[in-house]
Amino acid sequence: MEQLDLSAGPVAYEDTGGDGPVVVLVHGLLMDGSLWDDVVADLRADHRCVVPTLPLGAHTLPMREDADLSPRGLARLLGEFLERLELDDVTLVGNDTGGALVQLLLAAGAPRVGRVVLASCDAFDNFPPGLTGRTVVATGKLPPALFGLFMQQMRIKPLRRLPVSFGRLTKRGDAATARFIKSLLARPAIRRDTVRILRGISAHRGALTEAAAELAGYDRPALAVWAEQDKVMPPEHGRRLAELLPHATLVTIPDSYTLLPLDQPAALARTLREWTPT
Repeated sequence: MEQLDLSAGPVAYEDTGGDGPVVVLVHGLLMDGSLWDDVVADLRADHRCVVPTLPLGAHTLPMREDADLSPRGLARLLGEFLERLELDDVTLVGNDTGGALVQLLLAAGAPRVGRVVLASCDAFDNFPPGLTGRTVVATGKLPPALFGLFMQQMRIKPLRRLPVSFGRLTKRGDAATARFIKSLLARPAIRRDTVRILRGISAHRGALTEAAAELAGYDRPALAVWAEQDKVMPPEHGRRLAELLPHATLVTIPDSYTLLPLDQPAALARTLREWTPT
């Protein structure tokens, strides 16, 4: 992993290098860049894959105390990441909360993004999304120490598989979800950041509804990729996004919940390869 010092703090990232088209892959809340490992293993043969671990609760590098960890602040951080690496004509892919950050970045202007992929993600009024998102965001009202105690139960697999945790997000990715929460459980500074992130989401529940008003002006290619069996991100939102974005296509992938990179990485990689330029 490489590291980049940004305005909010250090961000770790993977960069496969190479001369292929640049694909930047953005993970969701309480996840890290390893969400995309199987997709990257497929795409790296002919694409340059760049995967940041943003401060969304599974990061290992604490943010500065004055960092803006609101949804729009995190979207700006993503834009800063692209700028600092001097990445242009990027295919920007966001899953789960990562897709929310992509939408917020597009709404604010994203000159380095050549095309965008929204993969089973928060959209419109589904922010925080479903029972899972609302439950997690509600825990952000706790002080960091109590939040940490509450999250300790996520060490237990049956509890991770509950609908209020990761159970409705992935069919097959429990090993990954167990890995995602290790830093949060072990480090007070990460719990502090996570509480700030959750409170920021709670305070800006209308952010994606406001961003949607700007998406109709996005004049570059877009792709909505949705899990047919998604229980957290309504498939209807994939259709709405495809209709809202002027140059968008909708693709659905069967036998998957929200976390397509865990449940159907080969199908997702194939979809991205067929759609991105080579």
